Amino acid sequence: MPALLCALALPPIASAAPRPAGVVIAHSPASSGVYLGSPAIAILAGGAYLAKHDEFGPGSTEKTAGVTHVYRSRDRGASWAPMARVEGMYWASLFEHRGAAYLLGTDKQDGRAVIARSTDGGETWSAPLDGGSGLLLDDGKHHGAPVPVVVHGGRIWRGMEAVVDSRSWGMRFHAFVLSAPAEADLLKASSWTATTRLAPDPAWLDGKLGGWLEGNAVPAPGGAGGGLVNMLRADYRAGPEKAAIARVSEDGTRLEIDPERGFVDFPGGCKKFTVRRDPEGKRYWSLANHVPALHRGGNPERTRNTLALVSSADLRSWEVRCIVLYHEDPSRHAFQYADWVFDGEDMVAACRTAFDDDEGGAHNQHDANYLTFHRFARFRALAMADSAPGAPGAP
Repeated sequence: MPALLCALALPPIASAAPRPAGVVIAHSPASSGVYLGSPAIAILAGGAYLAKHDEFGPGSTEKTAGVTHVYRSRDRGASWAPMARVEGMYWASLFEHRGAAYLLGTDKQDGRAVIARSTDGGETWSAPLDGGSGLLLDDGKHHGAPVPVVVHGGRIWRGMEAVVDSRSWGMRFHAFVLSAPAEADLLKASSWTATTRLAPDPAWLDGKLGGWLEGNAVPAPGGAGGGLVNMLRADYRAGPEKAAIARVSEDGTRLEIDPERGFVDFPGGCKKFTVRRDPEGKRYWSLANHVPALHRGGNPERTRNTLALVSSADLRSWEVRCIVLYHEDPSRHAFQYADWVFDGEDMVAACRTAFDDDEGGAHNQHDANYLTFHRFARFRALAMADSAPGAPGAP
């Protein structure tokens, strides 16, 4: 399998092709058949940043054993070094909890739910071999993405989906939320509780709902007493794009949705997004693949050339604040699956990026050839006038 190239690990070389915005953490040319997916980022207590991606595509082993690559930065994202290649880890969230770093995902495409721990800043990771060492769910097929892992109400929460093979692509995914007591040993399967699995109904949204996936565990409006919701990407392509909001019971055993009120307009809602509640205020933020009017008319699920900063006070009414990354071509360029965290006044993100390179660029917009890092300084003050060059609506 061809090696991935890491940013600044090699001397600079002359290049005729433009490079993507931000800092390139890793690159894999389309000719390798290995594409870079599932970006995630975390800031450790000591100040180091960790970022990761996994491998997908015909040159990967995604269907038999997932492979995740972890990188570390000690200069706030200006440069990155490869730390670890983690076998048997796919679609993983990356987070720190009680002084250790964790990867929580599946062991392959539609695999078992697993978790691994690192106590040395991402250099080595535990192996999830059984129910006492990180094998959490061995009762079927599971799906996920690098969605938020949050501590709320004394428990730690993460959205996931069960995979039911007898249904179409989006309808295969039955949403649920995993949780454990915040003080528990997260490597023990017995620490975790799963909600009921919630299936989408093809009759919802006037029969135009194609399914849901990649749910975000998010504290609901109303402070500590507001409960927790699972905010899901909705495969709804009629426009405007939507997200689904399902409520999690306080004890973590049930997931329920009101189909009349459970869907909200969300810019970019039929692509993966990360939603987090602002610790400095009452707003919610996301980076999402909003589709400006200029690019409407095609398939919104694959229109990923615009990355927008969006915000809401209540999870229901969302506004586009600023277009932070943009390329005029939606067929082979994309800034997608952006995972991000707060960093004081800034927002820092890891992005699955399809862009030009010296071998002719990405295979298509979906099959990304880069993992890139971005810092959006003073993000709370950004406006459309601060948008990326060339972006619709920008100066």
